[in-house]
Amino acid sequence: MPDIRDAHLGFTGFTSKRIHLGVSGSVAAYRAPDLLRMWLLAGASVGVTLTECATRFISGLTFSALGAYTVQSEMFLANAQLQDSQEVFGHLLPGQAASAFVIAPASATTLARLAHGLADELLSCQALAYDGRLLIAPAMNPRMWDNPANRANADILVQRGHQIVAPGFGTTACREEGQGRLADVRQIFLYGLKALTGQKLAGRTALLTIGPTAEPWDDVRIWTNRSSGLMGASLALALWLHGAKVHAVCGPGVPWLPSEIETSPVQTAREMFDAAQSLFSWADIAAFTAAVADFSPVRFGGGKFKKSTVADEGFAVDFTPNPDIFAALGARKRPGQLLVGFAAESSELLENMRAKMLAKKADLMIGNLVGLPGAAFGVPTNRVEVLDVQGRHEEWPLMAKPDIALRIVQWLLGL
Repeated sequence: MPDIRDAHLGFTGFTSKRIHLGVSGSVAAYRAPDLLRMWLLAGASVGVTLTECATRFISGLTFSALGAYTVQSEMFLANAQLQDSQEVFGHLLPGQAASAFVIAPASATTLARLAHGLADELLSCQALAYDGRLLIAPAMNPRMWDNPANRANADILVQRGHQIVAPGFGTTACREEGQGRLADVRQIFLYGLKALTGQKLAGRTALLTIGPTAEPWDDVRIWTNRSSGLMGASLALALWLHGAKVHAVCGPGVPWLPSEIETSPVQTAREMFDAAQSLFSWADIAAFTAAVADFSPVRFGGGKFKKSTVADEGFAVDFTPNPDIFAALGARKRPGQLLVGFAAESSELLENMRAKMLAKKADLMIGNLVGLPGAAFGVPTNRVEVLDVQGRHEEWPLMAKPDIALRIVQWLLGL
């Protein structure tokens, strides 16, 4: 991903999967190529169908040039040969080949066609011939979205088991304010990946602590560390993609997460401990990915510390210990609960991982050495070792943190 803040979305393990993307007539069609590129980067193959109205906003050539195969827009092609089943039976292809079918943007007309079984153009034919769950992201004028007939059509589709990704709020292309603009493409992208992922954690719950903590010293300065929260956010997404209900206790600066992942924003280690403690008994899986400050500075007092109040030779800061969240909650571990810990060490990695696993009652430990090129804090990749309670140990090569997260989930499924 081009932005480090979205590096937790950079999954690449979907090479055997295929998505079909339907694009209907909305100015938001210009966002559809972003979805295509994100899914292609994730390794999936993508086919595209545009309605005739969609081609007024964006060309099929754009999708072909970006790597979509195939790209269709017409129900009947003048040069179709009877022996060419791809041309003659194009309305059946997504149902035969695609693991997920996404319509983004979906216009009011497309919603009506799908709700009432109208197959008068190619995209609606393909959607009606698809026997899986459709993922539909409407985009339109806010008053159109609020129209009772339109909302009834959306409700019909939900009642039939399809998923509506509700439009977002804000200013639309027509300069009106309200709900109607296309949902965040990151959210649609993730829902597409979720449709490709086996829901083996459906019905399970997961709690994560993510990111750094920030311990205040005065009204301006804090004691913290360089954790970006990318690994924790990647693991939260990987668990959610596999069907788990996820709650994340997030320190400052944690990357964006979809609204379906519940979050508790905190600042200090004490706040993180209190939030995690209140949720711990609910969780089937608890992953302690946060880089929690082990100590907090004794507060200077009110206001901002002024350097003019001390001598030129400097000053000392006293520290007090913070609660060990992992150890405290591990002591309350119930039967069947799986605990995942993370260890960043400067030496003797495996020995430290074994000691922490024993002391904190972990079932799985993920460890890395700090200071290696391309690894640890503030970068989208890491090189880790994995150790589980059964004594199995592996060293994984340098890879993207989202792909590490997917492998961690696979390991958990085997415990």
